Amino acid sequence: MPSLSATASLSSRPGLTPDEPLGSRARSACRSILGRLGPEDRDVLWLYLASRVSVWIVAYCARWVFPRDPETKNAAAILQPFQQWDWHHYLRIAREGYFPGAEVDDNRVAFFPGFPLVLRAVHVVVPDWTVAGLAISFVGGAIAVVALARIARRYLEEAGAGRRTVVLLLASPCAVFLAVGYTEALFLALALPAWLAAQRHAWVTASVLIALASAVRISGLFLAAALVVHHLCSGRAHNWRVLLWMTLPALPVALYFWYLYANTGDLMAWQHAQERGWHRSFHLPWEAWSQTWDAAFDGIYPAPYAFMFLAELVGMVMGLLLLAVLVRRRSWPEATYMALGLWALGTSYWYMSVPRASLAWWPLWIGLAALTLRRPRLLALYGCLVCPLSVVFALAFFTGHWAG
Repeated sequence: MPSLSATASLSSRPGLTPDEPLGSRARSACRSILGRLGPEDRDVLWLYLASRVSVWIVAYCARWVFPRDPETKNAAAILQPFQQWDWHHYLRIAREGYFPGAEVDDNRVAFFPGFPLVLRAVHVVVPDWTVAGLAISFVGGAIAVVALARIARRYLEEAGAGRRTVVLLLASPCAVFLAVGYTEALFLALALPAWLAAQRHAWVTASVLIALASAVRISGLFLAAALVVHHLCSGRAHNWRVLLWMTLPALPVALYFWYLYANTGDLMAWQHAQERGWHRSFHLPWEAWSQTWDAAFDGIYPAPYAFMFLAELVGMVMGLLLLAVLVRRRSWPEATYMALGLWALGTSYWYMSVPRASLAWWPLWIGLAALTLRRPRLLALYGCLVCPLSVVFALAFFTGHWAG
């Protein structure tokens, strides 16, 4: 895969220069990124809608086939499959805030405020909290797949590159998290348009979008670092005002940490909540691998948990292979993003959420698209491998057996 700085010049559209007025630059960038949908964009959106129907069918059937009580005569409520795991944290934060009147110790401060804030805002017009969360992910996912397809078309010259990239993402095992009230879809709806803006050298627009993404997930900071590397590798004259704008993504994180400190007196309250709730304390990479391996294969945990730890190991191997390919191809901005993300995931007590994190590895989906376009048989192999896993992962989530 060519480096971002090399491929950005392929576009016939001129990049924006830092000397333009800020208002004009922002309007031009928005028109460039969010302009009219072309035929390929509409094709991608139809594909996205069809994939959502597939996920909803799995969720509907899970209520009947895998009820919590095997003796029940009635299926669970229609929205019950979507009310699992981290959703309850986001819901409590949106309804009660981080510090409700009564003393609570549910580690909710481990979750960034971006998604709960959007959830609370959408709830103003969508009375049901779960439907509001699903609406956020539905719209966010639609924006994300259009942006991903456009990015892929800038990397790859083959016809159908954008559509193929989106197919691979939507068929991936953890794509279920784009259809539930989690942060993945919202994060991608901000991060991928930001990267598209960076490809067009719209640095200010990219910085603002990444700042919003950083309010949703800590990995927005990794994307910000990649943006700086891309700017430095772009071959253009470095403008200090632009580099100053690139510090903007750190502001939401700093404000959130300050808010936690003001309420708890603990500057590291976020990290300490991660440690209490999910054992995400710092460990050397080989220690994290060993402990995840033991959790997967030593019979310590019930089978569903062991299976998910196995998925974590596979996800980490895939991430490291992708990083090696990016380094070999000298795709330094993308390699920076991957390296920081893998370091964060790979230096805790054990691996957790690595497969989910792969949804934001856009170089992976673009690279797989390039391979399958040049070797069509690999697409059939990919489908045979991941489609069963996608159903299994979706059922694991919808029935409350997911972990990680």
